[in-house]
Amino acid sequence: MSPRDIYGGDIYVGHARTKKKVVPELAAERGVVVEDAASGWCGAIVGIEKTYDGDFVRLEDAQGRTRLFAMRPAAFLVDGAPVTLVKPKIRPASAPTRSASGSTRVDGLRARVARGSRIWVEGVHDAALVERVWGHDLRVEGVVVEQLEGLDNLGARLAEFDPGRGRRVGVLADHLVTGSKEERLTANLGPHVMVTGHPYIDVWQAVKPKAVGIDAWPTIPRGQDWKTGVCRELGWGTPQDGWRRVYNAVNSFRDLESHLIGAVERLVDFVTEPDED
Repeated sequence: MSPRDIYGGDIYVGHARTKKKVVPELAAERGVVVEDAASGWCGAIVGIEKTYDGDFVRLEDAQGRTRLFAMRPAAFLVDGAPVTLVKPKIRPASAPTRSASGSTRVDGLRARVARGSRIWVEGVHDAALVERVWGHDLRVEGVVVEQLEGLDNLGARLAEFDPGRGRRVGVLADHLVTGSKEERLTANLGPHVMVTGHPYIDVWQAVKPKAVGIDAWPTIPRGQDWKTGVCRELGWGTPQDGWRRVYNAVNSFRDLESHLIGAVERLVDFVTEPDED
């Protein structure tokens, strides 16, 4: 018998050194710290981005710098051992018990017939944020939110609406501070109208900076369009691009400043409480 026959043909088949080592897969969950095997860059996973060249993972180092790395087999190290990063599996979402405003969610909700009372906001962005956070609550209560397109229209709209018993109006005003034009426009409107507001120049500022990934909202000189100036300072492109960032950053009341939360909650209470005899 030849030496080859002793080993069943090829003496190298099945030898431990010829077996390909299996590299474990690791879900690329946010916060997991890995090292790029090629460059030695070490950082926490902050996201996954799809590109024309495949999926890339974004790592953030201890100094807050970020870089993208291709999610290729055995491209990363954890405690010195190679791993292959893979997309995390999407877990089935459990039914939330709380709405975005923090109130108890009503399952199987059918919106009630709209009340006679209304909440008025200045513009489309105010309306969108109110809907995003308080939409469930407002449908439960049958409250309609309408746009004023600016407080300058408030007097004419109130004269047309004619507030009264069962027809209350709650007004959410931007930049409602002492001595402002907004304060003058919303004074002495009668017992069936409540005005609340926040001190910010624009409702964007009522979104916490952390929620949109910045340290603070930039200070824009008077006389300049605030949204345009903010987008220029932050490199956000056009105001339309900036608005998409702001809107998508808001998932619940926790992403909003307390001034706006309190103002909207007071208006909801005002327009839903029963009128006294």
